[in-house]
This record gives sequence, structure tokens and C-alpha cells, in this order.
Amino acid sequence: MSSPFASSTASSTASSTASSASSTPLPHPAVPQAASDQPPSGDVVRTVPAQGPSAAERHGPSPAPGLRTASAQARYVRPCVTELRLSAFAGHRRARFPLGPVTLFVGASGSGKSSALRAYEALARLGGGAPLGEVFADPAACVPQEARPDAQRRRGFRIGCTADGPGGPVLLDVAVQAEPELRIVGERLSAAGVVLLETALRDPGRRAVQAAWHTGGSAPVTRAPLPDDRLGTALLPLRVAGKTDGQRQVLAAAEQMVVALRSVFACDPQPDWMGVPVPTGSGRLLAGCDNLADVLWRTREECGRRHAQLVAALSAGSTGPVVDLRAEPLADGTLRALLHRADGSRTELARLGYGELRYVALALVLLTGPGVLDVDPAGEVPAAMQTLTLLADGLDRGLDVRQRAELLRLAVRMAERGHIRCVGAVGDEYEAARTEGVTVVHLGP
Repeated sequence: MSSPFASSTASSTASSTASSASSTPLPHPAVPQAASDQPPSGDVVRTVPAQGPSAAERHGPSPAPGLRTASAQARYVRPCVTELRLSAFAGHRRARFPLGPVTLFVGASGSGKSSALRAYEALARLGGGAPLGEVFADPAACVPQEARPDAQRRRGFRIGCTADGPGGPVLLDVAVQAEPELRIVGERLSAAGVVLLETALRDPGRRAVQAAWHTGGSAPVTRAPLPDDRLGTALLPLRVAGKTDGQRQVLAAAEQMVVALRSVFACDPQPDWMGVPVPTGSGRLLAGCDNLADVLWRTREECGRRHAQLVAALSAGSTGPVVDLRAEPLADGTLRALLHRADGSRTELARLGYGELRYVALALVLLTGPGVLDVDPAGEVPAAMQTLTLLADGLDRGLDVRQRAELLRLAVRMAERGHIRCVGAVGDEYEAARTEGVTVVHLGP
């Protein structure tokens, strides 16, 4: 059987250059080797140089043994995803995208902006332990159009990322079979040139993959089956004891990757619902931001300083000065949100325009954190060691020039503190290219 990293997306051309890792026994994880396939240039990608870690992200604790060399550059104290790789996914082939504290994908309609963010969100959900079927409801849409089935009529796709942090860069690459049935057929976790985990589908009749992970003791490799519908990296903390240096290296890499992936909030504000009165709930903002009034009811009292910053941001992007944004209870027990203007008037959110409502919601996300957003970060990791990543397709949708510029400046300012990052897709590169601190990834010719 050929490698899942080479054949799960077999093309009609003979240009596949990935190594055939699983046509032979699984490689010894302790032997230094290529951390991931190094594909030739494919998609036309022009980027502003990727921003490195902000001052707040640098100079963290000492790395785990073996993960970062003495010659390493600036260290990230909080794990975060710094590169997205789409070896074969939808319209992308052999693509590598650098991700800075604030990254914008720019390109014409159909250039692949949304699919890049969709792949990032998929990795995040897999890192959080979600089953494959939940993450990819329509897996066939993720297979490159030119991909041809192999002799067993299999087709699939490949995605991956790099998570940097206290232990240095950790690479994850995943091969997914979409047809005839959805399953993970290969996974590779590596750091410092050492493959720490590798899985391969050995028996198509079994719903499991054969996994081998670095041990470094009397038995240099541990082999065991893992389910083929879950990310093996996310399962390692439950399977590895951490008794040897090699096992601790595996655990450090897996935990860094999982923490980086889990703290992602995919947000797409839905203005049609945001102005509707809502019942009192958990006070955690949903992805569509339709319960914004409930969140304001909670956050205005909990953090006056952040609320004041939100009001200032709204005033900067509004048609008139704003002095407050608050929720008030109605007779039926629901809550509605209102803007308080400098002239003493009050405006219900339902009366705001489409772009104004999206601006309000996105500004609120940038100024809050995991405790307010409907995310499931790694609870065992202190908040000070985590970074929330806002993932927003159509970040500029409905916003005017002033609102786009203000929102980008706010994103950069919050990212400088090290607690939040932003990855978005926009249609217009003008403001993005002019904003200092923004990594711009241009897709298309």
C-alpha cells in the first residue's frame, strides 16, 4: 500500500513528489528525518513577510527537552498556529501559508480564501477531539477536482499546520480519505526533524490505523492501533505515560499542538438575528453573535475597562459619537441591546445597518476572551498561556472603509498583547496592505 501522504489524493498527472512512507514499515521515530513533505511551489501566493511573535508572545519558559535548539529565534510563550499547509485540499495544491498575529487572505472570488479558512477550522475541531464525520459534513467537496481515484477507488485530501510555542515549531500533517468512506489514513506529528507520531492504514477492513510513537527507552517505539475517525495527536495525552524523555517529548509536542488548535473561535456575525431580543442565557457569545444582548448584560458589569474600550471602538466606527452600549431587560424577560448616543438618544441594535452590526460583533470578539466566547479551550492550561484565534471568513463583509480600517487597527492592537490572534478573509486588500502589523496572503495570479 502506498503512503497516505502520497496517494490519498492521486492525480491524473505523475507529479506527486511525496515520499512513500507507508509502503515500508513505519519509520523509526527516533531517527531524524524530514518533518513533513516539502512540496514544490503550486498555488501562486505572494505574502507580506509574516510577522513574528509579538513582544507579549516572546520569552516564555524553557522548552521541553529536544524540541528547540539553542540557535532558535524568538520563542512563543503561548502556543499558536504559525503556518497552514494545504498539500491537496479543494482548489489548493502544495500551498503553504504563513500566519502572523493578524493575517488576512486576499484574493478574487473563487481564489480559495474560504477553503483555506475552512481547512484551518477543520484542524481546530479535530484538535478539540471532534469526530471526522462532524468536521467534514461534505468531504467530497474537499477533494481537489483534478484528483483521480486509485485502483481501490479511493480519493482524499491532505492538510496540515505548524504550531509554535515554548517547545519550538511542531508540525502536523493529516491525510484523509473521503471516498469510498471517510477516514483518517495517515497522520504525522514531528518536531526538530524527528517524527514523534506516525499512523498508517494497514487493513482497510478495520476501523483503525496502526500508530507508532517515539518512546526513547528500552523500546524505542511504541505501536498500537488508534481509531481512524479521530486525530491521533489529540489522543496521545491519554495513551502516553510520560516516563521517558522520549515520551515526554511526544507529550510536549502533542499538547502544544492541541492547545494551539483548540483555542479557535470561528465567527460569522448574522445581523438579521443580532437585534432580536434574547432570553438570558450563559453569557457566552455564539458564533453567529445572535445572543449579543445576553453577552453585553454580563460583560458590561464584569469588566468596565474592556467595555469602555468597546464603546470607544464603536464610536470610532459609527456615524455619530457613542457613549455606551448596554443591554436592558424587557417585560417578557428577554434582553435587548441599545446604543446610547452623545445627544442623549438611544438606538436599538435592530435599527442599525448590516455593516454596523457586524462591526459591533467583531469588535466585541476582539476585546473579550475565551471566558466570554463559546469556545472550549484547554482547561488544564492557565489562561495566561493560551492565545485565542479569531477565524473570520468575510471579515470585511458589509463594512465601510472607516470600519474596516478601525477593525484592523483594533485587531493589531489586541494582538500585540499576545492573548488574541486574527485570521480573516477579505475581498479588498487596500486597507490590509496599508496596516502595519498585518500579514497579507495574496491568492491568485
